[in-house]
Amino acid sequence: MGVAERKTRERADREHRITAAARLIAEREGWPAVTIRRLADEIEYSQPVVYSHFENRDAIVTAVALEGFGELAKALRKAAHRSGDRGKAIENVAMAYLTFARQHPALYEAMFTLPTSLRFAEADTKPELKDGFAALASVVAPSRSDVEVATETFWAALHGLAELERSGRIRKSARDQRIALVVRGLLDS
Repeated sequence: MGVAERKTRERADREHRITAAARLIAEREGWPAVTIRRLADEIEYSQPVVYSHFENRDAIVTAVALEGFGELAKALRKAAHRSGDRGKAIENVAMAYLTFARQHPALYEAMFTLPTSLRFAEADTKPELKDGFAALASVVAPSRSDVEVATETFWAALHGLAELERSGRIRKSARDQRIALVVRGLLDS
């Protein structure tokens, strides 16, 4: 391995350490505890090293969110493939989405609440975001002519349910009934 390859690998490793530390701190203490100074201390590098990888905290949040979209897409694809029946596939994906949001609250917050430079439905949309949308669309698509609108509506319903559950504003005990309503709405329209 040449010097250039080693430096590239070391840089990628440092970036991974920074985002992993950000995720760990955010999961334990919340995003307000994630600062450049704290990250530098956590990974045992100076603040200028962190800044050499990320312009600011928002850039770190963006990198974490991208990781999250990749992980969410993987979970949704896995859930979709657990059933050949369209209704069951939609239900599995919906449950996987809500489970992801519940199990990774700080990551979900980075993906959907905190300021990032990420944009959906644009020419320069990142592949990780497109992949997540495609995972949702894969269960919505059969027999739909309005796949994008139906997928956006499905996603909006799931996001709303996830946020309302996270904040304790709706009963978790009624999750199955709510998911059944969402599935019926997609199947019947």
